[in-house]
Amino acid sequence: MVFSTKYSLTLPAPALEYIQQVLIDDEWAVGLELWAAEYLKGEEASSLVSLEGLKRAYEILQLGTVDDTQEADPSEVNVEAHFSVVDSFNMPPVRFDPVRAAFSVAKRKPSIAGQAASRSSYLRERWGIIREIILRNENFTPPALGGQDRDNYLKLTSTRNLLGRAGQLFLLFGMLSRNPEGRLTLEDGDGRVVLDMEDAVPGEGLFTEGCMVLIEGEYTVDDTLRVLAMGHPPSEKRHIARGLHGHVDFLGGGAMSVKEEKKYQPTVLANTQVSFVVLSDVWLDHPSTLVALRRLFEGYAEAAEYRPMVFVLCGNFVQRGWEGEGGLKQCTNGFNALTDLILSFPLLLQSHFVFVPGPLDPWTGTTLPRPALPKNFTQRLASRIPKAKFVSNPCRLRYFGQDIVICREDLMGRMLRNLVGVKSANEGADMKRYTILDQAHLSPLPESVRPTLWEFDHALRLYPMPTAVVLADKYERYELTYEGCHVFNPGRFSSVRHNQLYGMRIRQKMQLTSPSAVFASSKWHQPVVSVDADRRGRGSRLTALVQAVSALAVAPIVRVDVPLGHGVEPLWCLSSVWNAWNASDVRAWTC
Repeated sequence: MVFSTKYSLTLPAPALEYIQQVLIDDEWAVGLELWAAEYLKGEEASSLVSLEGLKRAYEILQLGTVDDTQEADPSEVNVEAHFSVVDSFNMPPVRFDPVRAAFSVAKRKPSIAGQAASRSSYLRERWGIIREIILRNENFTPPALGGQDRDNYLKLTSTRNLLGRAGQLFLLFGMLSRNPEGRLTLEDGDGRVVLDMEDAVPGEGLFTEGCMVLIEGEYTVDDTLRVLAMGHPPSEKRHIARGLHGHVDFLGGGAMSVKEEKKYQPTVLANTQVSFVVLSDVWLDHPSTLVALRRLFEGYAEAAEYRPMVFVLCGNFVQRGWEGEGGLKQCTNGFNALTDLILSFPLLLQSHFVFVPGPLDPWTGTTLPRPALPKNFTQRLASRIPKAKFVSNPCRLRYFGQDIVICREDLMGRMLRNLVGVKSANEGADMKRYTILDQAHLSPLPESVRPTLWEFDHALRLYPMPTAVVLADKYERYELTYEGCHVFNPGRFSSVRHNQLYGMRIRQKMQLTSPSAVFASSKWHQPVVSVDADRRGRGSRLTALVQAVSALAVAPIVRVDVPLGHGVEPLWCLSSVWNAWNASDVRAWTC
């Protein structure tokens, strides 16, 4: 067979059965040759053929996308087949080799216990990845030979090259840590140096132990570095990293090349109705939570055309934790009640429901990543809801070539409690930019503050930079776009006074909803008009709405804000809009 004899690939029974189902007898000779060649373009890690990668290669051949000039027909692409939920413990163990500056998949399966060598290797990998990003940055790249500015670029110095050079200025890159005497130091791949932070001027963002930082300072006769300036390393945009490492399968299920991603772009743009809803701190033992969820689901059920593709529910699922008195029973009863609630909306059973555990959910420990919720509490929901998925924290959503990271962690509080001693210039910094993307990691903290599973540290990486990062935190809600990556915190579901739903038509700019965040993968074609659905004073609001709509050159999307304690009359606030625009041109969503 071509797979085994020519390409040295091993076909497991499910893959062989799939090939037999798809190919007819007279197609085997030519079909297998093309199929195997296309499969190898996306798979590099193992000689064992994966069923997911085999199906992906077959779909590419069916759509004719082997031809680089041909785009996929949106009507022929199964969108569901290009969506998947990735558990951290199922991600391939992709390791970084600082010597070759390349990624490869480890042959040994990672262990939760971890080997002793893993304790230091994961930190070296983290340091090596960011160092390569820095050296590729234009400010650190030497000009071409013979250029006028040959010496005008930034140069990194290793800690081992500081000895005997007191009084000189240096730029170093490394990790902030403490030595046995408790003094702040900078560690790199060659050693460490003690830092004197008295004159330090920090850059934007937060600086904690465990952060990788760039430091400019003067080396002194006391073998310390008098820090003059400190900043986070530059980040690298997703398209640059994908261009360098697009062949690497970071998530599992087969790598999608940059060319393949471009071919599916028309399909992504055509499916403007695809949206994801993210909720955090869904306390199932709180009386008002199920009431609020019912109103939320009612809104989507009444707007069937805009049913979300995915509902992501993040913990904590019990308000005071499962270890308290009656906590286990409350957790079980809460999921049973949620099961009955979802079953009362048959339309929503077509959506995916993803459950991400929080810090207080069973049987969570203190390490990241955390395993999925135990089946003891979720068995009934998993058996009754066909598309329910219980995954690790963090997890990832893969939609065509997009990578969406979901992490439920009270990270802001931990970072604020562990800031290094620098001047107060950081007090006025934008607290929303707390350096997660610059650090290319979900937990830039020392092991003593936030323990991690050493051999699963690859699941916490943010490299290549994701399309979006959901940092579900009990901290206040925020939303920002940084280097093309959308970062937001949906906020605590139980503490939000209003539920706002936005019609999403953009990947480049994501609007934050409260308590849910809905985003899709296309461009805005319609402006958004907001109206408060509270009936008090609705006459003046309708007048203002009609005036605003009449002045628009394009039919609008209308956003309706509904207080959680009120009922909903869908589209009542739009009765006058139809006089200004054809009803088919106006999109209105309520919940």
